[in-house]
Amino acid sequence: MNTLVEEKKRYSEEELKEFEVLITKKLDETRAELNYIKETLSKKNDSGTDYTAGNTKLMEDGADTSEKENLSQLAARLQKFASQLENALIRIKNGTYGVCIDTGKLIPKERLRAVPHTQQTIEAKLMKQR
Repeated sequence: MNTLVEEKKRYSEEELKEFEVLITKKLDETRAELNYIKETLSKKNDSGTDYTAGNTKLMEDGADTSEKENLSQLAARLQKFASQLENALIRIKNGTYGVCIDTGKLIPKERLRAVPHTQQTIEAKLMKQR
């Protein structure tokens, strides 16, 4: 009887493995994108031979600064997302993945597939936003 109750409160090892694969794939993609952005930013900081005409340099500097800011913001968001995915992998290992931190209920698989790092059911999230 106790295992039936336990099943309803937690996902099985098989189900957790499915989420682990999904999260690991997303984490790899996020890290690759983050590395690409970091490389792009480091190239933009290298103002060596990219500019040969002195007159256009001032105009390009403004656009360059704006683009650097956008890339930096994107990098920060990707870094946060990667951390959230890493934390989700930790929750899988310690058996708390897929359990809402507010209600203790199981988060539906559809939600976890769409937002694998979530720690709340949609109902709990909406209640907090009120």
